[in-house]
Amino acid sequence: MEEQLFLAVTRRELHPGDSRSPAPVLHEPSRWWTPTNFVAGLTDTKTGAGQYFTPRPLIDAVVQVMRPRPDDTITDPACGTAGFLIAAHSYIREHYLKDLSREQRLALGQGSIWGNELVPGTARLAAMNMLLHGIGGADGDSLITTGDALADAPSRRASLVLANPPLGKKSAITIVGTDGKTDREDIAYDRSDFRATTTNKQLNFLQHIMSLMEMGGRAAVVLPDNVLFEGGVGEKIRRRLLQEFDLHTILRLPTGIFYAGGVKANVLFFDKKPPRADDVPNTSEVWVYDFRTGTHFTLKQHPLRLADLADFIEAYKAGDRSAREETEDGRFRRFTYEDLLARDKVNLDITWLKDPALDDADSMLAPEVIAQEIVEDLQAALAEFEAIAEALGGEVKPDTAAEEVIVEA
Repeated sequence: MEEQLFLAVTRRELHPGDSRSPAPVLHEPSRWWTPTNFVAGLTDTKTGAGQYFTPRPLIDAVVQVMRPRPDDTITDPACGTAGFLIAAHSYIREHYLKDLSREQRLALGQGSIWGNELVPGTARLAAMNMLLHGIGGADGDSLITTGDALADAPSRRASLVLANPPLGKKSAITIVGTDGKTDREDIAYDRSDFRATTTNKQLNFLQHIMSLMEMGGRAAVVLPDNVLFEGGVGEKIRRRLLQEFDLHTILRLPTGIFYAGGVKANVLFFDKKPPRADDVPNTSEVWVYDFRTGTHFTLKQHPLRLADLADFIEAYKAGDRSAREETEDGRFRRFTYEDLLARDKVNLDITWLKDPALDDADSMLAPEVIAQEIVEDLQAALAEFEAIAEALGGEVKPDTAAEEVIVEA
């Protein structure tokens, strides 16, 4: 029974039916890889880090437009179950395998792709997932490190960063006193490579990824809306992003695609460029694709599919971004650096489309979709109030009964 559960879990975590993924041979697996230890760690994935695992269609779309290359060094500092890393590896095998030298093939599976994960149980899932896709070796060191990626400056840099940092605005640690009582302390990381000090987890991850990229490197990062509009430190970091990096694309994501309800997120695409002698910003224009307005998804009845992102992939023009054009449906729009700088607090949370369902009664959404969106809005509002309560020094206790009522509704 234990072996069957082990196989069921691994098959569910991997790409189902992916014939491109090699079938590795495990020679004398150590005790660490036994089904007992593997399954025991699964409970860790449910708590603590605010994970909201990235939908497979979104991962595949991001990888398609980023076009990983054999000479890339690829990392994810908050890798979850290593979805981005495995998709990048599969892309390279599919498009370049015939042309790879022996050295390139070895590097592809033994060190040019690596990740980090905070939660030990999730890290074990990631390591097994990568191993079964031919990345790493059963007898070698794991390519997934475990720990707080934000604690220290990166010791190694990458040419391609793909990431979906964990959900949750505050960085904090839980301290257990000698009396058994617990207390939470906000973390403000003391890093010389961070230009701004904040306890906002997503803003810190954005700064970390800026440091993690090598010169000329590329990044695609899933980040919540607050990173785009938060004032103070948020504005300072956005100004740095526009000045020192080429933030060329923002993909506004719809709700209903993450397991955590109420998540409103975006994918930021940017490149690291050397500073210009004339102090001109490296970002000259930002193209925003609004995939949120008028699109409605749910995890079961109407899940996100890769075909839903086909128009974005086409509009992105990965082969030649200079050939971009605004789309006929109005979803893809260009904003100059001057346009962005003129916005209050350099707010990058830009909207211009109107949901047609608001004006056309015939296009009204189904009741179950409306109900789900109300649930997600309530959950998002609750998360914001919890963040405010924590900032004021209050202790927020999860009301599981209320959550169950909301979900059942």
